[in-house]
Order: sequence, then C-alpha cells, then structure tokens
Amino acid sequence: MRMGSWLLGAALALGQPASAAPALPMTAGISAVEHPAWAAHATIYEVNIRQYTPQGTFRAFEAHLPRLRRMGIDVLWIMPINPISKDQRKGTLGSPYAVSDYHAVNPEFGNLDDFRHLVRAAHAQGFKVILDWVANHTGWDNVWVTQHPDWYLRNASGALEGYHYTDLSDHHQEVWADVIGLDYAKPAVRAGMIEAMRYWLEQADVDGFRCDVAWTMPVDFWDRVRTELSAVKPVFLLAEADTPEMQGHAFDMTYDWALYHLLIKVARGQADARDLARLYTDPQRRYPAGAYRMTFTSDHDENSWNGTDRELYGQGADAMAVLAATLPGMPLVYSGQEDALGRRLKFFDRDPITWGTFARAAFYRRLMALKHAHPALSNDLQPGNLVLIDTPNPHVFAFRRIKAADHVRVAVNLSASPVHVTLPGEPAFDLPGWGWSIKPKT
Repeated sequence: MRMGSWLLGAALALGQPASAAPALPMTAGISAVEHPAWAAHATIYEVNIRQYTPQGTFRAFEAHLPRLRRMGIDVLWIMPINPISKDQRKGTLGSPYAVSDYHAVNPEFGNLDDFRHLVRAAHAQGFKVILDWVANHTGWDNVWVTQHPDWYLRNASGALEGYHYTDLSDHHQEVWADVIGLDYAKPAVRAGMIEAMRYWLEQADVDGFRCDVAWTMPVDFWDRVRTELSAVKPVFLLAEADTPEMQGHAFDMTYDWALYHLLIKVARGQADARDLARLYTDPQRRYPAGAYRMTFTSDHDENSWNGTDRELYGQGADAMAVLAATLPGMPLVYSGQEDALGRRLKFFDRDPITWGTFARAAFYRRLMALKHAHPALSNDLQPGNLVLIDTPNPHVFAFRRIKAADHVRVAVNLSASPVHVTLPGEPAFDLPGWGWSIKPKT
C-alpha cells in the first residue's frame, strides 16, 4: 500500500479547469428528501456481527465502539439481526438475509435487551445506528408463511419457489433458493412490513434502515415507508439500489455502483482518469440535487463473493479508498478493512475476523477527519460542488470540491509508476505510484 500526501491546511491557488464539461448533472426541478441534519458529513461503517468477534455477539462487538469512533465513523450499519430460517438453509448457519421472524432477534447474537444495550451504547458515544432490513423476501419458514400464506408470490401451479431476481450491480440473473418473495401488489403485505419496521424504531430506537435489494420493490411502497416511519422519529434510509427515482421521496442515499465498478477497472489498468471524468459528466447520471450516494470499495457482498481489497485493487487499494472518501457521497468502510482484511469472509458459516494491528485505521482516520473538517466534502450532490481538473496525463485524476469559501483539491495517481503533475494555478509536484495529494484551502 502506498502513502499519499496529506497537506491539511496548505494554501491552494485556484486555477480554472481546462475542460468546461459540467460535473454531476442534476435532475431538473427535483429535490432529494430532507436529510437528518447529522448526515451532511457523516461516514458509515458496515458491521458484520457474526464475524466481528470470536463470540459473534452484540455485547462483544460493543468493545470496538470506542476505536471506531476514534477512526471517525458516524453511522453503524448493522447487518440483519433477525432469526434465520432453517428450511432450505445454506451452510451451517444460513444467510442473514433469509429472515424467519421480523419481530425477533437471532439468538446467535444475543437477545432484544442485548441489542437495545448496543444501540444505547452507540448513541452514548455519538453514533447513529441503522439496521439492515430485508423486505423483499423471507426465509421458507418465516412465521408469515403460516400466518399469512396469501402474502407470498406463487408460481403458475400456485406453489412457493425460490426467489428470482436480477442483480442491478452487474445485471446478472439468479435464483435465491433459500428465500421466497413477498407479493407487494397486496396492501396487507405493505402494511405488515411497515409495522415490522416501526417495531424496531419504537422498541430499539434505531435511526433508520439499510434496505436490501430495494430496487426489486415498488418505489411507492418506499415512499410510504418514509412517510410513516418519519412520523415516529427522523429516519435515515439507505437503498440497495442506484436508480434516481428512489431518492425523490423515500431514500436519503443509494449505492454508487457505477463508481465502485469503475474503481476496480482503474486499479487493474482497464480504465483511467478519462473514464472517471466521463462518469461525472455523463448526462444520463442524473440524481436529485441534494441526494446522497454511498461510495465504497467493499461491503459484505463484494468481500465474500468478489474478492478482498488486494484481489480487487492490488497495490491501488488506498488510492481507490481516497477517491471514494473525497468524491461526492458518503464513504463506507466494511468490517475488517481498517485491518487490511486479507481474506473473503464466509457468508453462511462462522468465520471470525482475526484482528491484528489495525494497519489501515490511521489511514481511514485521516480521511474521515478531512471529511468532517471541510464543508466542501459534504455528502450531498449539488451543482458546482465538483469541478474536474483536466490534466495532460490520463493516469492522474484531479478535481476540486467547492462550497462557499471552502475548497479541497484532490489529485490521485492511478498507476504504479511515479508521475510529475502540473495543475493550473499551483506549482508542479510529484506523486509516487498510487499516491495522492489533498490540498484544502479554507
């Protein structure tokens, strides 16, 4: 891993970009939902309770809260905590996304009081907590199968079958054999699901939800979720989706899959700065002004199924994380990334992280501190906030984030070879392979 240049507080002479192409085209006349005030500069961390500690419990995870707060994490996204179905279970413990009871806690992790204790401890230390929520499908032996058999999708013969889906992150089609789909054409399903979500707001005081495969479900359902949950308390909603219409009335944030996949290509030498510039000037990439995108280099799916940071990015892992943390959006860190997690965690079995020296914690701490210190690095998409800087070298991606008097210039070497960088309005400088330079002016 290569170190970059952190020039916090350094003076920056602003020049004009050589390219006049506007960055971040917006959807005209459409605004994003009203976000909670605390979210503007928040960072997010995904917690895999099952694999986080040798015990795999809420109480054991609590010991890590202080170091995560010191690292600059604001939001804890906790993977599903509900009991897991036994019928059609995969592996020894099954998928946490095959829920058997929306109103109960997986005994692997503890009980409801243990979860409440975790949420209270997190709140006391300044965190917000969002719960991973699986509304699209359930396990085969979910209590609703018996209580409400008419709530489920059926095949032509009237039988239940594994859920068929299309993964929007890479558009492949699969069947999830361990889960069955709910029928959102039925009002009772919608009402039942919203009641279950409300339960966790009222009983555990969570601050919102990360909504699994949200793209598979009707947008008007999610609009109603936002309205009804907001009547209980202000909520933060993250959609596993990337479609702009999700952010008109329902979700605070969606996934920036386009950036994620492009960062992998860049790290592998299959794309360069020109491709990143095209991503941010693409007239089809239109989101409501003020919308949040989640920027990331890993999560539970990517780590388990697609590869570790080293597999995906090689020596460029830190450089790609710098881009994810400084481009518009809310940066995500996945369990173990701060310790240079070197293996794919098993998804259906116990496979505890072996924590070492937290080799990348200081790296993430500096990124998160920069995020918190500079209004220009806010999470929302706003016209004029991102200005791309045209460079003669396709291996150098440079941009400015601007908000009022606050400016942050970022330049990243997208290759393993050292480069000499010339940017308008400032002295030339050198970057090592996979190096970066971050220069704020306030």
